[in-house]
Amino acid sequence: MNPIKEVCVESYQEAVAIAAAGASRIELCDNLSVGGTTPSYGTIKQVIRKLQIPSMIMIRPRGGDFCYSPDELEIMRHDIQICHSLGAYGVVFGLLNPDHTIDLEKTKELVRLARPMQVTFHKAIDDTNDIILSIRELKNIGIDRILTSGGQPTAVEGCETLLKMIETAGNDLTIIVAGKVTWENFEEIKMQIPSKEYHGRKLIKYSFSNPIL
Repeated sequence: MNPIKEVCVESYQEAVAIAAAGASRIELCDNLSVGGTTPSYGTIKQVIRKLQIPSMIMIRPRGGDFCYSPDELEIMRHDIQICHSLGAYGVVFGLLNPDHTIDLEKTKELVRLARPMQVTFHKAIDDTNDIILSIRELKNIGIDRILTSGGQPTAVEGCETLLKMIETAGNDLTIIVAGKVTWENFEEIKMQIPSKEYHGRKLIKYSFSNPIL
């Protein structure tokens, strides 16, 4: 079976174009310059209506760290409910405590709220003090996927940790290999880090500057 190629996009035009170019799934965000935030209601709705491939929607009220205030958590709850009502395939989020451990209670709450949608815990895991322990905790919560570069800027640099993460995850959840994974180095990374799923901005050969609508 061919691995899933999830491509990160930040507009409706990009989503349509990258789906036509052969992506398996998209991660829909806004503000990728700060690592991605939640896109607008209208963008989410149009992407879900028009695309024939699954869409994972970023749930993140702002850039910066992953420790959220009560008001920010309420925003995240509302955004998850909106995605649910629009029929999104899944949502992507990550919550940490100030000591760089996973905020388990709030993560459990958002996972329950999101079901039956798929849930990905994003690269916030790379900011934790113990990535392997974090995987075990997320397995107990019932997360479907973890998006990670193994705690390093790139998948190649995080290779050793990523292999340990995939082993630890087993069949309970999927490790999405990320971190400068492109159409140019994909085959090499796939050989070094065998996984079911990969993620990248440039994972499909396509120019975002000239979308086909």
